[in-house]
Amino acid sequence: MPSLAPAIAEIRLAVRTALADLPDGSTVLVALSGGADSLALAAATAFEARSRGMKVVTVTIDHGLQEGSADVAAEAAAKAESLGIRALIERVDVPGSSNGVSNGGPEAAARDARYAALRRIAASENTVAVLLGHTLDDQAETVLLGLARGSGAASLQGMAPRREDEDGTVWLRPILGVRRETTRAFCAASDLMPWDDPHNLEARFARVRVRERVLPVLETELGPGIAEALARTAEQLREDAEAFDEMIHETIEDIVEHAEAGISVSVAALAANPAALRNRIIRLVAHSEFGASLTRTQTVEVARLVTDWSGQGPIDLPGCAAARVGGQVVFTAR
Repeated sequence: MPSLAPAIAEIRLAVRTALADLPDGSTVLVALSGGADSLALAAATAFEARSRGMKVVTVTIDHGLQEGSADVAAEAAAKAESLGIRALIERVDVPGSSNGVSNGGPEAAARDARYAALRRIAASENTVAVLLGHTLDDQAETVLLGLARGSGAASLQGMAPRREDEDGTVWLRPILGVRRETTRAFCAASDLMPWDDPHNLEARFARVRVRERVLPVLETELGPGIAEALARTAEQLREDAEAFDEMIHETIEDIVEHAEAGISVSVAALAANPAALRNRIIRLVAHSEFGASLTRTQTVEVARLVTDWSGQGPIDLPGCAAARVGGQVVFTAR
């Protein structure tokens, strides 16, 4: 018997590990673009699912942003079907795609439309998880972009290997610890021809510039292993964040009260906490009660109602306002 190619063995093991906690006989959905990462993920998932009696469905999202996108989606679906997988194609409308304008840019708009479609299809297919083909290289790029934008620890955590949304959708990234070159080696060893997205070469996208220019320079100037180091940083920050979140949830019930027009937090309790916990509590209250995502600057301004109070008035925030009223910081809807 010929020996198994190392790339195939590595990715199958990664998928086997990710699927370990899912029920035998259940159905998983694989997001398939047709590129090497998602194609290798789909093939490895199909192989690993057989011994577990699991069903695999792929869905290819056609954003309609490139000429011939329908043909690309059809080719991706055909490759999935050749692996014995039931393949779906979903066309989505990307807001602002007709004029190139959208909140957060075209990448963000396409991502939002894609995830909404995946969530909807996962529910309709009664799947236990959605598998995404992000690799270690994607993780490194995400961390660098977060660092450049000054987005804080939440962004530097990168992508989680497993995440469950409030609606119950479970997202798995089985190959988040695998290098992109390994997925290409997998496809080559499996006689699979991946699609190369031309957008991955367009320098107008920040992620492409990080991939093609920034990371190679860092590797040249600082030595090899930069991508792995960035991925380790993300993992360590996620561990820290999980610990912080646990501490916050243990604390927050004792210091938060419902106010007449919103919610209030004890000034004394906030002052007694270190800045890292205090700021996280402020962001959590604003997000959980009003769906507001506060920037670092906004969070610090609210914290000054506790640490540097000099009679300043209400602070306008996305969807709400914060003001000091006696011994409370009161958040009210705007």
